[in-house]
Amino acid sequence: MTDSKKVLFLLGKMKEAIDENAQFLTDLDAAIGDNDHGINMARGFKKIGEDLPALEGKDIGAILKKAGMDLVSTVGGSSGPLYGTAFMKAGAAAAGKTEISPEDFLSMMEEAVAGVQMRGKAVRGEKTMLDSMIPALEKMREGAQAGLDPKAILADSVAAAQEGVEYTKTIIATKGRASYLGERSLGHQDPGATSFLVLLKAIADNY
Repeated sequence: MTDSKKVLFLLGKMKEAIDENAQFLTDLDAAIGDNDHGINMARGFKKIGEDLPALEGKDIGAILKKAGMDLVSTVGGSSGPLYGTAFMKAGAAAAGKTEISPEDFLSMMEEAVAGVQMRGKAVRGEKTMLDSMIPALEKMREGAQAGLDPKAILADSVAAAQEGVEYTKTIIATKGRASYLGERSLGHQDPGATSFLVLLKAIADNY
């Protein structure tokens, strides 16, 4: 089981991971986007970090809802609404809970991915964050059905997300700013898919 304190700890580790990768994410975005993905994500997670102390004692749903609201209000471009929706949908699935089971976490991921699909009106294969989110979710489902322990499930999900990021190099962007480049977007990995990998790896490494 994962309790509220652990969720606050993991959010702190996610902030650290985004800070460490901010320049890398911005460099990726410079090639096919607005040259600001890492900067924007760092700004959003800075706000989350500032709000963590006030969230001590809150339930997991409330913590994730606040994190989502912080991302919506501080992260520019499409990433704010997309990541904000993901966190808020996950929070709604954990509403009132002070502990979550691996099954709860899977449900939260299901809601997060569905929220991103709805908000972004996107599907897998369009060179977006969904190209790492969906493979990771599929691995989580497989691991849960196989009865694997949470650490193993997370490790397999990170590997699937990494494969998804690599896959984005092989496809043409059809959504967002990168879609304006057409075939010139080939060979470049998607910044959003990469930032999701960074966040998931932070969870897996510190679970």
